[in-house]
Amino acid sequence: MASLTSFVLVVLLMPYFINIVSKLQFRQSERDFGPESHLKKQGTPTMGGLLFILVAIFSSLLWVRYNSVYVFLILFVMFSFGFIGFLDDYLKKVRKSHNGLSIFQKYSLQFLFSVAFIAGIYFVQSFKPYFEKIFIPYTNGVTLSLPVYVMFLFYILVITGASNGVNLTDGVDGLASGLASISFSVYGIFAYLAGNIVIANYLLIPYIDRVGEVAVIAGSIVGALGGFLWYNAHPAKIFMGDTGALSLGATLGAMSIVTKQEILLVIVGMVFVMETLSTALQIIYFRITGGKRIFKMAPLHHHFELSGWSETQVVIRFWILGIIFALIALASLKIR
Repeated sequence: MASLTSFVLVVLLMPYFINIVSKLQFRQSERDFGPESHLKKQGTPTMGGLLFILVAIFSSLLWVRYNSVYVFLILFVMFSFGFIGFLDDYLKKVRKSHNGLSIFQKYSLQFLFSVAFIAGIYFVQSFKPYFEKIFIPYTNGVTLSLPVYVMFLFYILVITGASNGVNLTDGVDGLASGLASISFSVYGIFAYLAGNIVIANYLLIPYIDRVGEVAVIAGSIVGALGGFLWYNAHPAKIFMGDTGALSLGATLGAMSIVTKQEILLVIVGMVFVMETLSTALQIIYFRITGGKRIFKMAPLHHHFELSGWSETQVVIRFWILGIIFALIALASLKIR
């Protein structure tokens, strides 16, 4: 019901939202060094993430039980990182360029909100037995125990890494929204299973009291993304902007933490990882070799575009990869 509510609301409200952001001149500003085929996207309304985030939060609060602190912690991450993205998108509009928040400003805010979330889960009684543990997937309960301060750093890396990974992937119509839908579906399943003591014990995964309500939030986001994809499919009528991308990634990272499936996030979000690594490798290799490149363009989806793939081919094939990796991650529930 949360998914259905979000989907219907986004589909019905998005045309009005597109009209509003168009009048306010919140439009896409393409980089000069992007693929030439993307120049036609110049002027497309952006900041669509603002609508689907607000709808997902509303739908979650409408259908969720209020006896789970995890609900409010996850919604805090969704809203706060959406706020960072909103500031970034707003500054781009004011400056009429692709430059919003500085790297220092963006990462400082991400660090601040990540620490606030982690401090929150640190004091949750049902999470205390698991805070200092990392569960290794595909094993029979093998865990890695680390000091609190190391876990703080690890959790910050998970949230900020996921946030920026989704942001880097948001460069082709429908790519990030489709992949995020797949990832949230997986973590919705993990949340439901981890919150059911009978199923959790049977599957040998951590039982975390009341974390099952996070599945409602995951469902709300999947529904909202489905409604957004209705308008974001090629040729896109609106983009999610940093408002949506930063929020989605951070929320995904936070869900992986509260379900204690952080390591599996690398597999579930493997396409996001590939996009991030391709960008990092391109930058490092470019600097080391004095101008040479590994890929025709980074992130990875641009490389395939310049290799002759159409936008639709890139999106569908990356979605297929996303589904395959999602199934591999879900297989961890039985492969032990």
